[in-house]
Amino acid sequence: MQILSIQSSVAYGHVGNSAAVFPLQRLGHEVWAVNTVHFSNHTGYGAWRGPLLPAADVRDVITGVEERGVLPSVDAVLSGYQGGEDIGEVIIDAVARVKAANPRATYTCDPVMGNARSGCFVNPAIPVLLRERVVPVADIITPNQFELGYLTDTDPHTLEEILASADAARAMGPGTILVTSVERADRPEGTIEMMAVTGEGAWLVQTPYLPMKANGSGDVTSALFTAHLHSTGDPAVALARTASSVFSVLRTTLDSGERELQIIAAQDAIASPAEEFEVRRVR
Repeated sequence: MQILSIQSSVAYGHVGNSAAVFPLQRLGHEVWAVNTVHFSNHTGYGAWRGPLLPAADVRDVITGVEERGVLPSVDAVLSGYQGGEDIGEVIIDAVARVKAANPRATYTCDPVMGNARSGCFVNPAIPVLLRERVVPVADIITPNQFELGYLTDTDPHTLEEILASADAARAMGPGTILVTSVERADRPEGTIEMMAVTGEGAWLVQTPYLPMKANGSGDVTSALFTAHLHSTGDPAVALARTASSVFSVLRTTLDSGERELQIIAAQDAIASPAEEFEVRRVR
C-alpha cells in the first residue's frame, strides 16, 4: 500500500508524520511524507522552534512527487492538524490530483480542532474550513467525540446521540467515521471507547482508560485505522486491530514514565496486535 501523508513533523517526539509514518512502515506500507511544519517539538510544551512551511512550498513538494508519475499508485492520502487555511487548500488540491490519477484512492482526514477538556484550540477559521471544504471531500474522518459534535453542530453524549452525530457527519460526504475518545456518560467507569460507523453498520470497542495525556495518539490512530481498513475491507476488524495497537502504545508509554509516545518500544504490538478487545455491533 502506498500512502501520501501530509502532516506536521517534529524532531523530538511523535506527532503528525513523526507519529504516523513509522507505524505504517512497520505494517509494511510505503509512506510518502510531506511535512507542513518542521518543529523542534510539539506545541504542547509551550515553546518550540522551527519553520511553519509556506503553503506554496508544500504544494511544490506534492507537485514534484506528481511529476515522477507515481500518483496512480497512491492508495490513500492522510492529513491531520491544519495550521492555516492555505494548507487546507493545498491538501484539498492534492486529494483531487490523487483521485484523478487513481479513482480508487481514499482520503482520511483527522479534523483536529480540540477536545472536551481544552475546548477548540485552533484558529477560528479552521473549523469552518474543515466543515465546508475538507470533510466533504474525505472518505474517512477520525474526529474525537468533541470534534464530531463541533463538526455537526451537535452535543453528543449518549450512544444514540453519538450515532446520530456520526450519521450527520456521513451526510456531509465521508462514508466512514471513526470516533475516537468516546466518553459517553453511560459507559462503565474506568473505560474509554472508539466507534466506527459506515453505511453498513456501527461498531464499538472498549478499552481500559489510561490516566495520561498523549500528544500524537490521534495521529497514530488515524494512520492505523486507514491501513487496516484498506487491508481488510472490514470496519470491525480495522477497529479491533487499531484499538489493540494504540492501547499497547499508550500502556507502554505510561509504564515508561516518559512524556512522549513510546512508538519504537511498542512496535511489535503495532505489527502484530495482541490485545483482544471485544468489538460490539451497536447498529
